[in-house]
Amino acid sequence: MTRKIQRIKTITEYHRFRDLPKPLHPLISLVDYSLIKHSTEDNHVNWIQDFYTIGLKRNVLGKFRYGQQAYDFDEGLMSFIAPNQVFGVEMFDYQDAPPPSGWLLFVHPDFLWNTPLAGNMKKFEFFGYQVNESLFLSEKEEKIVLDILKNIEQEYHENIDAFTQRIIVSHLETLLTYAERFYQRQFITRKINNYQVLTQLEKILDEFISNEDLMSESLPTVAYVSEKLNISPNYLSNLLKTQTGNSTQWYIQEKILDKAKEKLTTTSLSVSEIAYSLGFKHPQSFTKLFKQKTNQTPLEYRQSFQ
Repeated sequence: MTRKIQRIKTITEYHRFRDLPKPLHPLISLVDYSLIKHSTEDNHVNWIQDFYTIGLKRNVLGKFRYGQQAYDFDEGLMSFIAPNQVFGVEMFDYQDAPPPSGWLLFVHPDFLWNTPLAGNMKKFEFFGYQVNESLFLSEKEEKIVLDILKNIEQEYHENIDAFTQRIIVSHLETLLTYAERFYQRQFITRKINNYQVLTQLEKILDEFISNEDLMSESLPTVAYVSEKLNISPNYLSNLLKTQTGNSTQWYIQEKILDKAKEKLTTTSLSVSEIAYSLGFKHPQSFTKLFKQKTNQTPLEYRQSFQ
């Protein structure tokens, strides 16, 4: 079934759509999630909002789709949605389930205008499209987040003056920096899942490189392995750097290099033939990478085994 598209351009429009009181500030709002009433019609809608959404939710029975990825609400507590991104919600109706609770922080990009954070938002990669790893929080971490959210709410509720924007932006940057820290902790503490990803990555690259037809067409790319793993390129890169200190591209190049060494030592194929068989469009690119990695040209490496 094709989902219809519902675009919400302003925070005021969102409040009106959800039958909430008019926001006290048109560019920023903290909403009690228990006040959000979902209807079954929402299950057939893809939403686009022209503002940032930071969610802290509990007891939400349903699935959330952001970009092309889907995950259960109860698999994570915090989620981050950037402006102009497509997301969908599918709510389940369970009897005797505890009511949903939490908070939604909406920040319009215009609120960040002429502040350093406006240019730094892209560095917070958990807003990235196709992210499918929401943020788990310990009780201590959740309290930190809630305290910051309450500080933001208090500031725009009581003190709208020349300092309001600067103070709220400072709180917001602190919140995002803590989220960045907590994501790094999550990478470390969820080692089992992370190492499963590493194992799958090894398998995907081995299967690609052992397939002569695939390799002759093109080199494996970061986008290719990320899609196969069903996670975003940025998430995979962060995971690998945290766990191993190396990038996804490094892993790909190492696998290609291993295959190149095998061909150089077990076949009589020329360097150009090996380069083409490994997906390089130009043998010079293969030679350059090989020398960069081994401090030897492919011919020098072959000759060392003769």
